[in-house]
Amino acid sequence: MTKKRVLVGYGIDVDAVSNHINTTNGGKPNLMNISRGVFGATRGVERLLKLFERKNIKSSWYIPGHSIETFPEEMAKIRDAGHEIGLHGYTHEFPSDLTRDQNEAILIKTIDILTKFCNGQKPKGFTAPAWKNSPDQIELLERLGIGYDHSFMHDDFQAYYASTGREEVVLTDYTKNPTEWMVPMKHAQKSGVVEIPASWTLDDWPPLQYMPDRPNSQGFVDTYTVERQWREQFEWCYREYDTFIFPMSIHPQVSGRPHVLMMHERIIDWINQHEGVEWCTFAEMAEEFSHGRI
Repeated sequence: MTKKRVLVGYGIDVDAVSNHINTTNGGKPNLMNISRGVFGATRGVERLLKLFERKNIKSSWYIPGHSIETFPEEMAKIRDAGHEIGLHGYTHEFPSDLTRDQNEAILIKTIDILTKFCNGQKPKGFTAPAWKNSPDQIELLERLGIGYDHSFMHDDFQAYYASTGREEVVLTDYTKNPTEWMVPMKHAQKSGVVEIPASWTLDDWPPLQYMPDRPNSQGFVDTYTVERQWREQFEWCYREYDTFIFPMSIHPQVSGRPHVLMMHERIIDWINQHEGVEWCTFAEMAEEFSHGRI
């Protein structure tokens, strides 16, 4: 029987207040949302750190510059516990909505913030807020020396080298003759940036975070339903692959709630029953891939 090697990890987006002030569309901030953002940065972070310490897991925390500068003591606990800290914008702004110059300015600023905060250690990875990607994103990350990205979905449980994001597509336009838009996509070139794939189906926010101002908000899905979906994805991969990565994405204001913490306890204990499992950061996954070891 072929020996399995499975790299499993958590990516934690500490959006805190930044996400909620980014989505006001120029209106007044929602004080309820800001309040739960504070919960995420304080109590949620504290509870997840305790969970990871108890389970002996080092994880990857993607922290907006706003969260670091607003909650420096709480964010220092993540750093001091030896977890990876990666880039996640400044106020959770969406790269897809920004110009190249704006995206570059934010990356330069937040790289500086995180490098100083981590005592001179430059961040290795980036995840786009809301995974709303910019066509300039990968090119800018590569030029600024960021080794991996966690925002695209060309694959799911295998790392790969990200494309430059410049696939050329012709949009379907019903007002024109079909011969004008019946055109195949032109694939983009590969970059030197490793992609640790993102996945909405391994994200706690969609099923477990209620947002009353969003019509597609859920928030009250039974955690056992979510757990079963996550476990079935892992189970299929374990059957089909000898080597794969399993990156899960969570948020302290969601997974810091008691019922969700208990779900993660069950998932961690169940995954640990499988031979060949290694818990690691997303940076370590990217390094293993770039050296040809996965």
